[in-house]
Amino acid sequence: MTLRTCVTALATLGAASFAGTAYAGSHAAGACLITKTDTNPFFVKMREGATAKAEELGVALNTYAGKVDGDNETQVAAIETCIANGAKGILLTASDTSAIVPAVQQARDAGILVIALDTPLDPIDAADMTFATDNFKAGELIGQWAVASLGDESANAKIGLLNINISQPSVGVLRNQGFLQGFGIDLGDPGKWGDEKDPRIVGHDVSEGNEEGGRKGMENLLAQDPEINVVYTINEPAAAGAYEALKAIGRQEDVLIVSVDGGCPGIDNIEAGIIGATSQQYPLKMAALGVEAIATFAETGEKPEATEGKNFFDTGVALVTDHPADGVESISVAEGKNLCWG
Repeated sequence: MTLRTCVTALATLGAASFAGTAYAGSHAAGACLITKTDTNPFFVKMREGATAKAEELGVALNTYAGKVDGDNETQVAAIETCIANGAKGILLTASDTSAIVPAVQQARDAGILVIALDTPLDPIDAADMTFATDNFKAGELIGQWAVASLGDESANAKIGLLNINISQPSVGVLRNQGFLQGFGIDLGDPGKWGDEKDPRIVGHDVSEGNEEGGRKGMENLLAQDPEINVVYTINEPAAAGAYEALKAIGRQEDVLIVSVDGGCPGIDNIEAGIIGATSQQYPLKMAALGVEAIATFAETGEKPEATEGKNFFDTGVALVTDHPADGVESISVAEGKNLCWG
């Protein structure tokens, strides 16, 4: 039996109160992609990957997005629509990793395969599987690169950390704690940030993952210690904001900034010397593999398995820099540009 004949046809979306777009495979149903927003380049690339793979496999794909990051209500409504339409699988980047769980359970109870993309649910096994970057490893790579780049001066580092928000645990906690471990700092509770005792840590602040928040957070950290010389950022927009705050006091040339994401603007900022290194993740690959998993589930009932030794399916990460450090595997900016998004 082919995928086209074994899956149920999706109903017309109707006058839903949230954004939904149908792609590919008009004679076959299969997949829903629900992202936090439809404007963030990371999720735009995710949608591209899912759409291309759906067209290749003949899977009908409907996409939905929250109105803003944090819009759980719209994501719940999207899941309910996917259930009503008889989808075989849902790919989800949850805005609220715990509040979405009851809706996810309803989908699973209806026999729908639910795969979390990028952001694990809380608890992680609330989804059938998570396809994501190893965010702890992403942080660890930039920490290892930073300490290797500083050499003996790492013992005198003054570190400021710009997180996304105060929510813990989260992807941001994994990146933060990975960075600190990679730098050689003893962690407190690895499920949260801010409880470390190492005197090299000046402090933590939040950025909301955007440039303006990064600038304000960096200003707050500099108020604590204007001699900060290492800055960890949750993502590259926050890094760009941190750089502007440093530039305003003439310190942009003597502070090492590291980040995570690997979007094209971030890779450009490495080339420009604004960011020293970033850990690149691959949203297109996450979504494409997710659609493949739904297609397999629709035909065989087989669910995806976690990467060996992990409780999720690892979609890969690579350190991008034009200043490689001994003992830390990396790719060049030119290679990063070939793989970036946004």
